[in-house]
Amino acid sequence: MSNQKIWLSSPHMGGTEQNYVNEAFESNWVAPLGPNVTGFENDLEKYIGQDSYVGALSSGTAALHLGLIILGVKAGDEVICQSMTFSASANPIMYQGAIPVFVDSEKETWNICPIALEEAIIDRIAKGNKPKAIIAVHLYGMPYKADEIHAIANKYQIPILEDSAEALGSHYKNQKCGTFGEIGALSFNGNKIITTSGGGAIVAKDREIKDKAVFLSTQARDNAPHYQHSEVGYNYRMSNICAGIGRGQMEVLDKHIALRRKMNEFYKDYFKNREGITVLTEPNEDYFSNHWLSAIVVNPEKTQGKTREDLRLALEKGNIESRPLWKPMHLQPIYEKYPYYGKNIAEDLFNNGLCLPSGSNLTDDDRSRIVNVLDDFFKNNNL
Repeated sequence: MSNQKIWLSSPHMGGTEQNYVNEAFESNWVAPLGPNVTGFENDLEKYIGQDSYVGALSSGTAALHLGLIILGVKAGDEVICQSMTFSASANPIMYQGAIPVFVDSEKETWNICPIALEEAIIDRIAKGNKPKAIIAVHLYGMPYKADEIHAIANKYQIPILEDSAEALGSHYKNQKCGTFGEIGALSFNGNKIITTSGGGAIVAKDREIKDKAVFLSTQARDNAPHYQHSEVGYNYRMSNICAGIGRGQMEVLDKHIALRRKMNEFYKDYFKNREGITVLTEPNEDYFSNHWLSAIVVNPEKTQGKTREDLRLALEKGNIESRPLWKPMHLQPIYEKYPYYGKNIAEDLFNNGLCLPSGSNLTDDDRSRIVNVLDDFFKNNNL
């Protein structure tokens, strides 16, 4: 059995990506526009539905940044952000000179807590600082509690910027993630459910928002025969080459989702009779996760003292990559001075949670190696 590195989530090509890339080279469409960009956007719009409009960009972070700009977030404004997330959810707030306000998670989906969210809104309004936007995240592909979160946002008339970077193909009550917020963001980074190498997309409810995002992403060049600029622009548009990779990846997206979900079932089956290990899974049939990453929580009180970190090191010794859950933003050195609302759910998840190898390209041999390490790790436990 090979001892090659088993990665947490590595790129998985479908086979036709090269065809689209070759077409781009043969036609000399290698700029940040062209048939592949248009085709990729059309593919995404058709896939996610809800009459959405999609603009292909250089990253999911770019989509979040442009989303904040279009929502009117400026220096000094406050933006609520889910604390349990990757830093790219929060960093664009700082790009705008705005102030992040972090909110804890709830235990079922690990996403933004409705109770803590409303507490944060009420308190910020009382302090004279009504939040300008809410960034809600579908963590590891698990949809957030859309009905509850959007009811609160609507109650206080605060727009939601939906971070669906990890959740392409996930859905809640049969509505695809990325289409719930006023604006959504997707990511096609190398470790995502599909990849364009680097890349992302902004999802809008109307054509004007998409057109504005594309305008800003191409240096905000005015419609003139010369280079004229009336607004600050950005170099955020996706290239035709990267979009070609994306078109090929779209052809295997549902297959890759099925394989990721199969990995989640693999872990659920392994841990079902092992006390002290909880696998993140859908709370009920309203939720459908792409299970971009399968994650567990380890309770040392029920595993004879064995911790998340003990398991991570055991896997590392077997040349298998795993990773602690995202360190909450309110615990990060750069963000610890900003307001935080909630309890310690996100912190507990970080301290005890672990992401396990989840790729759609994992083999039976890979799964056997993972099981061997897990069996050895738990062999002294009566689990």
